[in-house]
Amino acid sequence: MQKKLNLFIPLVLLCCTPMVKATLPNVVVFVVDDLGYMDVGANNPNCFYDTPNIDQLAKSGMRFTDGYAANPVCSPTRYSLMTGKYPTRVRATNFFSGKRAGKFKPAPLNDNMPLDEITLAQVLKTAGYATFFAGKWHLGETEEYYPQNRGFDINIGGWKKGGPYTGGKYFAPFENPQMEDKPDDYHLPDRLARETATFIADNKDQPFFAYLAFYSVHNPVMGRPDLVKKYEKKAAKISGDEFADEEQVLPVKKKREVRILQNNAVYAAMVEAMDEAVGVVLQQLEKSGVVDNTIVIFTSDNGGLSTSEGSPTSNLPLRGGKGWIYEGGIREPWLVRYPGVTKAGAVSDEVICSIDLYPTLAAVAGVGVEHEIDGINILPALKGDPLNRDSLYWHYPHYSNQGGMPGGAIREGNYKLVERYEDGRVHLYDLSTDISEQNDLAAKQPERVDRMRKKLHAWYETVDAQFLQEKDGAIPWQP
Repeated sequence: MQKKLNLFIPLVLLCCTPMVKATLPNVVVFVVDDLGYMDVGANNPNCFYDTPNIDQLAKSGMRFTDGYAANPVCSPTRYSLMTGKYPTRVRATNFFSGKRAGKFKPAPLNDNMPLDEITLAQVLKTAGYATFFAGKWHLGETEEYYPQNRGFDINIGGWKKGGPYTGGKYFAPFENPQMEDKPDDYHLPDRLARETATFIADNKDQPFFAYLAFYSVHNPVMGRPDLVKKYEKKAAKISGDEFADEEQVLPVKKKREVRILQNNAVYAAMVEAMDEAVGVVLQQLEKSGVVDNTIVIFTSDNGGLSTSEGSPTSNLPLRGGKGWIYEGGIREPWLVRYPGVTKAGAVSDEVICSIDLYPTLAAVAGVGVEHEIDGINILPALKGDPLNRDSLYWHYPHYSNQGGMPGGAIREGNYKLVERYEDGRVHLYDLSTDISEQNDLAAKQPERVDRMRKKLHAWYETVDAQFLQEKDGAIPWQP
């Protein structure tokens, strides 16, 4: 399952001459917190939220229909983006530090990105890139784990958790210990975008790596008043049920409602404000004259919040949402614009994942990765060619704050097998005909179930997966 890259740093790169540096593409990565696959117009023609800048990025580059996060919650996916590895390898399998018990105790959780990990920023620095981080980090509790100590030259706002949901604010003063307030501050997404734009302007004459990880659109749902008013008028024209009982959508016993209609005006305001901030950065690429030599990547850390904590968005037709290993929790917006490589308006159904960012950008920079990782280089897909991907895996041995069950999954081709960790039950879905995961084929295709399950269990051993633990004398299922 692991992939070892044997790409060696070309000798000429070590010279770091201006001519060589100019040939290396710049990189801008956007990671939006809790943004669902159906929350952008590029993926959803009927989207309630206006996302013109994101939609234009899709039109100018490649949109992936089957792009995933490595985990249905934030910190594990952020770990995978930074390392190219499945978070299960280091027991970073839940948000840091989510240890809530349910029927059983959750698996052991490591709530720091280990200091011996070689991050994506460190890899790109070896090729001479200036590196910049802004926004949500959530990969370590103390300062030695913060971005400025993990390969980023500049850190604006990234710390242990941060953001409006742990004491800070979406509106100034931001109260973020890694970001001094400025006189012209008002809205956090705009501030982060302006800082990113400044970095681009200051580093336009050398290769740069800018990683903007928005705190939005994570709770609390707080929108700019002007945009809230806009969407309140828009929502007034929409009719239909906002919620359905979860037993109509999700197979769990506890009574809970699931949002099935996008019409939350405040959440919509958050989405559009984030889109405007994306626009600020994209416009700076134009102003700095580097748009034709800059790779732009846009994605999210997990699915939209739809089953608890206010349930501000709907992921339909995808099942579930943040905290669930169903498609609504792990299928993400994935947009890539690589001038000279991707074609404008291209759409790919190749299966990609957050673990793939690291090896892909390392390959682009010509940097050798001598340690083992899990992701693959997706440059062939960006050129319109197929990927030689075997399978993708998920492992979530926790009880999510959103009601999600502890479980694992494997996707092989169009088939996805889901395994429940409380009792070992399995479900099989054909995503090519059943993207909503409503038609369980397990009983009809036992041979496929057996083969995929054995493959999933072999992967568990490879990554040293940990499982639910005994609670009050009750013993959970073990693979």
